[in-house]
Amino acid sequence: MKVKKAVIPAAGYGTRFLPATKAQPKEMLAIVDKPAIQYIVEEAVAAGIEEILIINGRNKESVVNHFDKSPELENYLRENGKLEFLELVESISDMANVHFVRQKETKGLGHAIRCAKAFVGNEPFAVMLGDDIVYNADKPCLKQLTDVFEEKGCSVVGVQTVDPSQVDKYGIIAGDLVEERTYKLTGMVEKPSIDEAPSNAAILGRYVLTPEIFDHLENTKPGKGGEIQLTDALHSLLEDQGVYAYDFEGKRYDTGDKLGFLKATVEFALRHDQVKDGFKEYLKDIVGTI
Repeated sequence: MKVKKAVIPAAGYGTRFLPATKAQPKEMLAIVDKPAIQYIVEEAVAAGIEEILIINGRNKESVVNHFDKSPELENYLRENGKLEFLELVESISDMANVHFVRQKETKGLGHAIRCAKAFVGNEPFAVMLGDDIVYNADKPCLKQLTDVFEEKGCSVVGVQTVDPSQVDKYGIIAGDLVEERTYKLTGMVEKPSIDEAPSNAAILGRYVLTPEIFDHLENTKPGKGGEIQLTDALHSLLEDQGVYAYDFEGKRYDTGDKLGFLKATVEFALRHDQVKDGFKEYLKDIVGTI
């Protein structure tokens, strides 16, 4: 069964980027010339997703406006012959059917996904965390996961190995390697200590889930931090059906972290046709002065 829907949780407060996020959502902070969330939506579209639901929070109207039509701006660009910019602006609102629902309380990722139940219905769906941008010029990260889902018919989580000292920041998998880069899971632990971690393969911001996950989310009690953890619901889902993990290929940026955001900005700038040459020379010059 094809995966046609994606859910992007984006209701967090962005406290790690205060004061920049006091008046604008962290998802709208620009990486070169695009807001961070647009990279996520573009990856979804490149993977064949047709319908996208963004789980929004209060004071995030700019996210809604970004993916909506902008008649005044479009008319201005058209009347002034700025057709290249007009095409760019129109492409954002035309790239996919983007819907929004408000998460009234921020009670964790599992709670945010529960807000998508009516949108998802009885279909498989993707979950893409708004803080995780994955660069792969050949095959989008989400497409790698949907291919595994279509082969296995079971939920798939995207993983990559992390340094053992970092396992307490992620959901960590336990499982058996059944094919190249593909694991059949036997368990998952949310943010374990180094001693508790069953591996150093961390779940990193990409999922393809069967709709049965909602039954398990309904019965998942708050876990660490008093939040409803998606990892806990997936662990419960394992009792009813198979769950796989795929070690995806691509450079992942944690844009919810200041250093990760800066790394993404620098590396995407070095890939940007309009600025890469001049920016590369600037970096060479400035590195020599450090």
